[in-house]
Amino acid sequence: MTNRAGALESLMFVGTSDLAGLVRGKAFPLADLEERVMFGVGLTGSNIMLSAFGPIYVSPFGTYGDLKLVPDLSTRTAIPATETADIELVLGDIRTLENAAWSCCPRSFLRRGLDALEAEHGLRLLAAFEQEFVYTGVPDAPGTSYSFDRFRSAGSFPGRVFGVLRDADIVPDSFLPEYAARQFEITVKPRQGLRAADDAVLVREIVRACAALADARAAFSPVLEPAGVGNGTHIHFSLQDRSDRGVMYDAQSPFGISPRAQPFVAGVLEHLPALTALTAPSVASFFRLRPNKWAPVWANLGERDRGAAVRVCPLFGGDAATAARDFNVEFRVADATASPYMALGALVHAGLDGLRRNLALPRHPQGPGADYAAAGVRMLPRSLAQALDMLAATPAARGWLGDELLAAYLMFKRAEIDAVAALTDDETCRRYAEVY
Repeated sequence: MTNRAGALESLMFVGTSDLAGLVRGKAFPLADLEERVMFGVGLTGSNIMLSAFGPIYVSPFGTYGDLKLVPDLSTRTAIPATETADIELVLGDIRTLENAAWSCCPRSFLRRGLDALEAEHGLRLLAAFEQEFVYTGVPDAPGTSYSFDRFRSAGSFPGRVFGVLRDADIVPDSFLPEYAARQFEITVKPRQGLRAADDAVLVREIVRACAALADARAAFSPVLEPAGVGNGTHIHFSLQDRSDRGVMYDAQSPFGISPRAQPFVAGVLEHLPALTALTAPSVASFFRLRPNKWAPVWANLGERDRGAAVRVCPLFGGDAATAARDFNVEFRVADATASPYMALGALVHAGLDGLRRNLALPRHPQGPGADYAAAGVRMLPRSLAQALDMLAATPAARGWLGDELLAAYLMFKRAEIDAVAALTDDETCRRYAEVY
């Protein structure tokens, strides 16, 4: 008998960045795309409880219930593959069989906040993610931080990444060798609303795929060793009106933040310690958020301060229209163990709470030697367990997430803590590095 290999069939993978910040879903024949856009692919509630390490440790959903994952063709992207033609990836929403948004869908969590922001205040969010990672395809050469030498040693990798991004309608901004060994950072141009988070998800998958083409790996894990410099995911954001005009900048206002936008930023700062449970949501995240690591440890607002949790970014010249377009604020308490939908959604919901309550922008001390404690600035939580307790104790968070998602998320992340409880710090970092 002769073995005969069948012809390769074209498939599409529909997925979402889940509570672990990993893209999970199902593949189906590309010929069935029209039907899948209408009816989705089958899913169950416990799929969202798949841990970062694989097993479902706990689930409030058990074996009961059916859902569907519905592709959003605006996110359709060709991901490079090592042994086959490009793989079609499309992101989607988890919906009920009645086609309603499921309460625990991360993408819908972000969408709810964005819709409320526009409906209640006539505002839209413009955002972009800066993402740091360690690329194993370059030598670990001392003294090459920010250097042309390290960039050159990456060969065709940066150019290939940029080419795939452009094919995916994602506009690259910069690619640079970062501070830590083998570390790089990639940035893309800002996008409005949901698409900013979609782009962040796709950028990670494109970078990983291009690294694999070079027989290497891109590790987005928060830290690779407890004492090392971490990989952050910094979120730049600004506000626009319904005509897509920037409304965040006012040269006469404190920090340059307009009166219209100040309550939004104040809401982020008000809830920042609790938000950490959603934006830096792993045990390893808190090895990065330590003093003297160029990472935040206070819930502070800083002007042009890369140690601040929320940084007011500089302008580089131009007229008033250019300033209104370019002015933005950077949220620095995030990493790639967070789903971009959950991280950006957390900022939107917190900012929305600030707008609803018309919170005043705090006047935090600035500059080297600033005494944050004396000024009443709160420290960020020192562990994931502490961050989760803060989230659980924040009444507003129940309104943002809803009872079902809040309970599931707390259960999910507390089980993750238990899963690594017996490991040393070094082993914990290695465990996360294997995944992210």
